[in-house]
Amino acid sequence: MPQAKTPGKQAQATATPAQKRPGKKKISRQRAKTLVESVVLAGADTVGEPTAELDFAPASRASAPPRRPGRPVRAAGSAAQRETLLGIALELFAQRGVVNTTLTEIARAAGVTAAMVHYYFKSRDHLLDVLIAERLEPIRSRMIAALNGTDDPVELLVGLARQMVEIGAEHSWYAPLWMREVLSEGGGLRERLQQHHGRNQQEEFIERLRQAQSQGRLNAGLEPELIVLSLFGLTLLPLAKLCAPQSTHAPQITPDMIARHAVALLVGGLVGGRP
Repeated sequence: MPQAKTPGKQAQATATPAQKRPGKKKISRQRAKTLVESVVLAGADTVGEPTAELDFAPASRASAPPRRPGRPVRAAGSAAQRETLLGIALELFAQRGVVNTTLTEIARAAGVTAAMVHYYFKSRDHLLDVLIAERLEPIRSRMIAALNGTDDPVELLVGLARQMVEIGAEHSWYAPLWMREVLSEGGGLRERLQQHHGRNQQEEFIERLRQAQSQGRLNAGLEPELIVLSLFGLTLLPLAKLCAPQSTHAPQITPDMIARHAVALLVGGLVGGRP
């Protein structure tokens, strides 16, 4: 009789996958920590899974969340850096004009990346709104204080002239920026300032001059609308020339000379004597 063959290595090799004992998976340290925490939260009676073997190898750095694109690497949120960018923006706007100055050019002048500038200011329009609120609004408040300081029309005009020269001496960007972007038609700040403040303040000032004329306290031959422009011409125009980077007037003309000349012309005219 033929003898029964005992299963050999070949028969063992053909065993179905179901006959093989499943191996134990390795999981990372972070996964293990998560599983332990879930067991603790769910209760000890849920213990039974997994059959994995814990691998306490250091977690890969690739699992760290990526840095947000575009955000500057250097520490943002610095108030000093923001103030520096505002100052540089004002100087460039005064020299080149708002339309001709981009945020990239401001970043280049400041020695930072464009992403850094965009971190503080979303757009050029946003930057202009910030400049109006934080740099021009305090100046406007000083001018309003000068307007409300006296009822005498001559003292009023003299006070405004001195205040303009004083502000221009403190801020080299003020006179050229105002001449280029506020007084000129189509200036980048002209319409935006009117949106912020309207024209009521200017119209009230002109009406005060008309009333002074009707009361005989101001020369009736003057045009109130032109008085305002004359005031700017006597103060901001020479200051803008004085503050220009290529100015050749610095040795001869000073802010004090501009103020004295404006006051003398306002009060005494060309022949002297109060109008």
